[in-house]
Amino acid sequence: MAQDGIQKSTTADAFLMIGQSNMAGRGDFNVVPIIDDPNLLMQRNGRWQRLSEPVNPDRGIFYGHAFLSGVSLAPEFALKYKEYSGNRTGLIPCADGGTSLDAWQPGKTLFEYAMLCTKMAMKVSPLKGILWHQGEADVVNAERIAAYPEKFKTMIEAVWTELGIDPVPVLIGELGSYLIEKRGWTMVPELNAKFREIEKELPYVGVVSAEGLVCRRDNLHFDSPSCRIFGDRYFEKYLEVIERMK
Repeated sequence: MAQDGIQKSTTADAFLMIGQSNMAGRGDFNVVPIIDDPNLLMQRNGRWQRLSEPVNPDRGIFYGHAFLSGVSLAPEFALKYKEYSGNRTGLIPCADGGTSLDAWQPGKTLFEYAMLCTKMAMKVSPLKGILWHQGEADVVNAERIAAYPEKFKTMIEAVWTELGIDPVPVLIGELGSYLIEKRGWTMVPELNAKFREIEKELPYVGVVSAEGLVCRRDNLHFDSPSCRIFGDRYFEKYLEVIERMK
């Protein structure tokens, strides 16, 4: 047994976290109950460690008087999946705030890093799904919105090729409608509609509703209670997708 209580050979059902900051998580701490379960894990330095938030610290955790990394939707998803499956559940954190879909294309650094981390996890653990939330970097550009389905398809099909596996469920979270009022990003519905187009074309893709979710004080990121709700919705959509894929 390793000093931290996690064996290097520990097996867990693995889920890859990719996208930008709302997947990485910016929710405030000390607002929602801590998720603490010895059967929930996260990847650190190529091995499984016991999960603690922030799972995906893509920025400094704390700077000045503000947290730059925080609560994410993924731990709640992992908790619900663990309760459903009875298996250890591990998160592979690779999301990076502020990144466009172009930055996630095959051959780009973020794509290659995510594949490296996933391959490390897959040495002992099966990949069971991909959690994706991204779009804030693209929603202000009509051309990027129009091109989104094809670029997403290119990216995700490259994942299967790179990993040498059949498709597993891919969950896409909608952008919050609060961005229309808070940010003036009037094309949010158009991008969310593109997500639905992808869902119709690819049976392993499910789109997760962000209806009613609210933002934290930065008017950009989901607040902590919304992250927990979103995680529940990601899990419910996961169940729908695995039924569809049978």
